[in-house]
Amino acid sequence: MATANPAMNEAVYMRAGRADLANNVMTLQGCMLKTGILVALLLVAGAFTFTQFQAGLQGAAGAIELAYGLGVAGAIGGLITALITIFVPKASPFTAPVYAACEGLLLGMISGIFEKQYQGIASEAILLSVGVLVIMLVLYGTRIVQATEKFKIGIIAATGAICLVYLVSMVMGFFGARIPYIHDSGPIGIGFSLVVVVIASLNLILDFDFIEQGVRRQAPKYMEWYGGFSLLVTLVWMYMEILRLLAKLKDNRG
Repeated sequence: MATANPAMNEAVYMRAGRADLANNVMTLQGCMLKTGILVALLLVAGAFTFTQFQAGLQGAAGAIELAYGLGVAGAIGGLITALITIFVPKASPFTAPVYAACEGLLLGMISGIFEKQYQGIASEAILLSVGVLVIMLVLYGTRIVQATEKFKIGIIAATGAICLVYLVSMVMGFFGARIPYIHDSGPIGIGFSLVVVVIASLNLILDFDFIEQGVRRQAPKYMEWYGGFSLLVTLVWMYMEILRLLAKLKDNRG
């Protein structure tokens, strides 16, 4: 039951135990519904920040400043609520929706920044993210791709390597340096982003499997919100990586 997603680990289900009542059991349908609600909240919040950013570009006074403020508040609020949710899963029915809204505010601001430089990139990234999610659902549902132990270990190792590269890059940035090529729009940079997008997409398979394990364990119903929150963490990461990949592709063509 290993997963690269920090929100998903076996200890969560072990602490939750089994539901005490038959009508209080986590179900796959319930988790899908909760995930849909969280995605809807994220999209609404993101659309608001994004439209504020666009209005500011068209001359609306204070709109861009508001968008930046909402984005920063979303980043801080998202981090806080994510930590609370991870350490106190029982709070997920309340914290997961707040997390989704906060991440929406942040992604709306980031998407606005990208959109300013690359017209239409935000809608392209959204459509690609939805497409990848549907494809992964089909591949997992038909068992074309299965979350075997070797598959899990491989994805976890690859995800850990990506996190290490990003961490080293961030530390080097504090000293005015950077890892060469991977952030550029050349073949190496595009190839790196493509690999990251693929790894992020395959993490969805691990997340689907982990949610299914919770259903089999008959976890309490509040874990439906936790499962939706955990899946949203991967979706947010995947969307960000798709944005970066599209930006590099547009730079390369330009």
